[in-house]
Amino acid sequence: MAVIISPARQQRLVALARAALFAQVRGKAAPRPPDDLDVPVSGAFVTVYAADRLRGCLGYVGRRERLGLAIARLAAEVAYRDVRFDPLRPHELSHVELDLSLLTDPEPVVDVAEIVVGRDGLIVEHGPHRGLLLPQVAVEHGWDRETFLARTCEKAGLACDAWQNGATILRFEAIVFGTRSRK
Repeated sequence: MAVIISPARQQRLVALARAALFAQVRGKAAPRPPDDLDVPVSGAFVTVYAADRLRGCLGYVGRRERLGLAIARLAAEVAYRDVRFDPLRPHELSHVELDLSLLTDPEPVVDVAEIVVGRDGLIVEHGPHRGLLLPQVAVEHGWDRETFLARTCEKAGLACDAWQNGATILRFEAIVFGTRSRK
């Protein structure tokens, strides 16, 4: 079941995320989110691009948080905490675009044929290893179902065929909106 959130709330969440991100990069206090932006979701991610290049993506899944606070926190943290990237710099702000992904509860995959590329995001778990890829990642890279599964395994630090060898596979849906997703 997909997350439902009004276009007006989507715009306000994007504005909140942008304000929190800009405040962090400029060394200023983050804005306080209004209480009416708290809607029930099982997870959220903030993805940031600068000059059409991925510059960070952070989020959470599987727990309930006040959405407005979570979005403001994630947007501020993505500016410097995604270890794959150098921290964002003030000169990049004029080229920043961001997307928010609001997630449904993950559910176990019984048959991989159930996975729909473009609709489902994936989580692969095995022992202490866990990898997650948002639904839009497979579409952006033109992956088929098997490639999506293999890349999620790799994100978890597992062999690309771990999904066929005892790893647990979960799927979730996400509503994605923001300044980049409108393109």
